[in-house]
Amino acid sequence: QLQLVESGGGLVQPGGSLRLSCAASGLTLDGYAVGWFRQVPGKAREGVACISESGGTTFYVDSVKGRFTISRDKAKNTVYLQMNSLKPEDTGIYYCAAGIFRLCHFLSDRYGSWAQGTQVTVSA
Repeated sequence: QLQLVESGGGLVQPGGSLRLSCAASGLTLDGYAVGWFRQVPGKAREGVACISESGGTTFYVDSVKGRFTISRDKAKNTVYLQMNSLKPEDTGIYYCAAGIFRLCHFLSDRYGSWAQGTQVTVSA
């Protein structure tokens, strides 16, 4: 079965950058769409970014457009979330998830595999 392990979270000042990694094992990520979600304190989990199985299509929630970039390296069986110009409201627990579907979406229950989550804190 597919297993996902995240890394790259931490504490960063407003305006700073972080890159989250979502490394797969057990199975290749080829054929999976991958999404990033975040659990913001006091808020429901929300979808942040998604990349298609081919890497040719991406989608972002409005609040991160122009600041976050999702990408995949098939050779490394890894998906990344590059986060720039971070804001305090980006603080939360970030999760990557994989699902077998062609088009990106943020329907959590359609993603079959989830990573453990990594904390991102943006604070001065």
